[in-house]
Amino acid sequence: MSAALPSRAALVATAQESIARGSGSFAAASRLFDRRTREWAWLLYAWCRACDDLADGQDHGHGAGEAEADADAEAGLARIRLLTEAALAGQWVGDPAFDALRIVAEEAKLPHRYIWDVVEGFALDAADWGPRQEEDLYRYCYHVAGAVGCLMAVVMGVSPDDNATLDRACDLGIAFQLANIARDIEADDRMGRCYLPQDWLTEMDIPPGQHMKPPFRQRLAVLAGRLTSAAADYAESARAGTPALGFRSAWAVLAAAGIYGDIAVKVAERGEHAWDHRVATPGFAKLGWIGRSWWQALRRKTLYPAMPRDADLWERPR
Repeated sequence: MSAALPSRAALVATAQESIARGSGSFAAASRLFDRRTREWAWLLYAWCRACDDLADGQDHGHGAGEAEADADAEAGLARIRLLTEAALAGQWVGDPAFDALRIVAEEAKLPHRYIWDVVEGFALDAADWGPRQEEDLYRYCYHVAGAVGCLMAVVMGVSPDDNATLDRACDLGIAFQLANIARDIEADDRMGRCYLPQDWLTEMDIPPGQHMKPPFRQRLAVLAGRLTSAAADYAESARAGTPALGFRSAWAVLAAAGIYGDIAVKVAERGEHAWDHRVATPGFAKLGWIGRSWWQALRRKTLYPAMPRDADLWERPR
């Protein structure tokens, strides 16, 4: 007798548990969506989270050291590709995260190109990749977060042909990733990874692999400030895309931008002590952003009038 197929409700519940464990910031913001969009966001997150863990040999972003991650990376990437292909072909694969992808890809009509762009980001991590130049950094941010932003825009009802709005959604993903990189420099170093471009390290006269050493903390803080400043620029660009969204989607996007923006601000403020303790946005601050972003969403067409995207920002691949 074949095993019973999972119910949609069960997969949504599992996906909700995943986002609650993996990201308090995204979980809080996702509650602002209407029910259908919220469920699709959870389902998409569950797939992203599972792939990230497979690429890193972790559980919801925790638990693996450098040796474990290296040992699991190749097998994890192969599993990501196999199960993603099966899910996009409409198959039930027996893994809740990939069955979640099957549902959201079909129901929300997600463009498969962006899904595979995200997979290429996991491939970069599995290959122990690091950026040589700033262009490489932004290409990585696109694959692991900007393409997710494009998928989320489609989840929120944006047409896959609306490149102007997709550009803004990509900007938000890049802003989140730049903040993550700045916050997690020490954690990434423990896994043997560094997402700071090599030419930045050379510019600051920081020897390869030595950026976390005490003598270089002040210089490292300068580079973290460069990341957080760029994160603010991309987040501001993303806000200009919210008039194209419905009220509740705009509310969620603006809340997430504020909550994650606080992470970048705190990293910059702490300077060389940014990695003494992991930076997070406390619950009361999240609530504050939820209230503030409600007002911003109401006035989004006035606050964020139509204007060309900054030509100095990195452009996603077409």
